[in-house]
Amino acid sequence: MKIEYRKLTANDIEEVIRLRIKQLTEEYAAEGKTPPEGVNLEATLRDFYERHMADGTFVSWLAFDGDKIIGTSGMSFVEKPPYFTCPTGRIGLLNSMFTDPDYRRMGIAKELLHRVVEEARSYGCATVHVTASDMGVKLYTSYGFKHNDNFMMYNF
Repeated sequence: MKIEYRKLTANDIEEVIRLRIKQLTEEYAAEGKTPPEGVNLEATLRDFYERHMADGTFVSWLAFDGDKIIGTSGMSFVEKPPYFTCPTGRIGLLNSMFTDPDYRRMGIAKELLHRVVEEARSYGCATVHVTASDMGVKLYTSYGFKHNDNFMMYNF
């Protein structure tokens, strides 16, 4: 088996949407939840990927075993007023990290993480944020991410 890595293209979007929904469903199940009734993410995910790939504010690296996508990653770029620990004001928001269960514990997620973190560095980001699943915490910690006790969230 030879794993190949390449950036997301328009040709990959439909399969990445399927995998993203699979990932979210898996994370809900791990928390003992089921996805909300009537929520269909396909159209909104397609719109997101198309718009943000076009304007350069989203990049994704994928891992392939032949023609099969076995791992995904994503980095969204946002900007806010600069502050001392982020003097550029540019922040990478890490998302969509997923590895097919048959390919886990092979270093694929670590390689995908490294590639999107380097994309954030190239974009000029001074920091990368992630909301980690329980499975992801060990990966992110080993890469050098630190917990931030100041993070809070407000849902509508």
